Amino acid sequence: MTPIKFGTDGWRAVIAQDYTFDNLERVAQATGQWMKTIADGEPSAVVGYDARFQGAAFAERTAQVLASMGIRVQLADSFVTTPAVSWATREYGHTAGIVITASHNPPRYSGFKIKSHFGAPADSAMIAEVEAELDRLDSGFELQSLDALGDRIEKINLREAYLWVLKDKLDIEGIRNSGLKVGCDPMFGAGQGTVTDLLGEENVVEVHNDFNPGMHGQPPEPMEKNLQYLSRVVREEGCDVGLAFDGDADRIGMMDEEGRFVDSHKILSLLAKYLHQEKGMSGTIIRTFSTTDMLDRLGEAYGLPVEVMKIGFKYVAPKIIEGDVLVGGEESGGIAVKGHIPERDGVFIGLTVVEMMMARGMTLSELVDEIQDEFGPFYFSRNDMHTSQERKEAFLDMLDNRRPDTIAGEPVEKVETLDGFKFRLGDGWLMFRPSGTEPVLRIYSEASSQERADSLVAEGVRMVNEG
Repeated sequence: MTPIKFGTDGWRAVIAQDYTFDNLERVAQATGQWMKTIADGEPSAVVGYDARFQGAAFAERTAQVLASMGIRVQLADSFVTTPAVSWATREYGHTAGIVITASHNPPRYSGFKIKSHFGAPADSAMIAEVEAELDRLDSGFELQSLDALGDRIEKINLREAYLWVLKDKLDIEGIRNSGLKVGCDPMFGAGQGTVTDLLGEENVVEVHNDFNPGMHGQPPEPMEKNLQYLSRVVREEGCDVGLAFDGDADRIGMMDEEGRFVDSHKILSLLAKYLHQEKGMSGTIIRTFSTTDMLDRLGEAYGLPVEVMKIGFKYVAPKIIEGDVLVGGEESGGIAVKGHIPERDGVFIGLTVVEMMMARGMTLSELVDEIQDEFGPFYFSRNDMHTSQERKEAFLDMLDNRRPDTIAGEPVEKVETLDGFKFRLGDGWLMFRPSGTEPVLRIYSEASSQERADSLVAEGVRMVNEG
């Protein structure tokens, strides 16, 4: 049988290659067995799916497996964002939530995310327990027909329910009446239509918002290189801001009014400043290993503790559940804030920034300039380098055993290995980390100018190529 391994955020595989109905049933059964071991009373689940190929069918089969095991299931009646499933898991008191999604992966992939009863990504210990159940699947399991399962599967309009949550937590009416015009690119994903439904067609210019599982072949990842069309739309349509979401809309990408990309480092910093300075909120700043040092400076200035975690929101979420967290996030655009669910939410975070623009009467570029003047300058660069598994492993072994003393002519002052290899230099840092879900080596950098950050990443690429 195909070996199944969960990555940074769930199980992902190529549709019809390893992501088959047979393998999906194995994962669903293992998840159901795990749920039965942790349930306090009757186990139950909510199941949602994104806008990828066969999403509805995969979600229905997952619900069918769980219900055949005696687990009560609420099944979304249309594609829906991952944060909506996370919210429903907690709000409706389910043992777990499941989302059929491959997030930002290319369109040929699908996936399987598990949410804890807190409404957060299942943590590493939970995932290890599910993987262990894969090795001891009940051989007597029998998949029952949908007709035989009757009311053990309940279809619900989860999308509409979650829109009301967003209306309740954000000043939607204020944004509607502010005159701000929002460009939006859901990247053919589950977030399509949400911003338009909330703010009204007269205030939103939405693109890539039709049901298109092929996504024109582009991974639905809201990185700068993937958002050039949104950038042009923002400029040509006179938008005040551009919002983009990944395939399941738990990550955010943003453009300012000039169509310039605003990375998640700046968004995280702006949110921390806004919530603390404007809304009087406090708490710990949780950031992952590849995020900006600006948050450390901001935390020191405002008297807010800062904690650095391994990469993956599953490491951030427990901190939100356990303690008093103001903002928590990762470099790839997954951000959570105090007062909302312990989960990334691209739509909520994007509209919170729009609310910030309205409340402060400033453009997004002015807000970025202000925080750069106060705590910067900080500029970030990244390259997701596709390379062979052999070359990737050889390079990582080299970094582990023969670390360079200098990079780009600068002495390495410190090496940090919390999650990957981060080389601290006199002016910034360069970092290498393998992807947990794709044959990719991620190269990141931060420096005091964009040119310097870009040159550090280029040096990283050269180092990999030369071994």
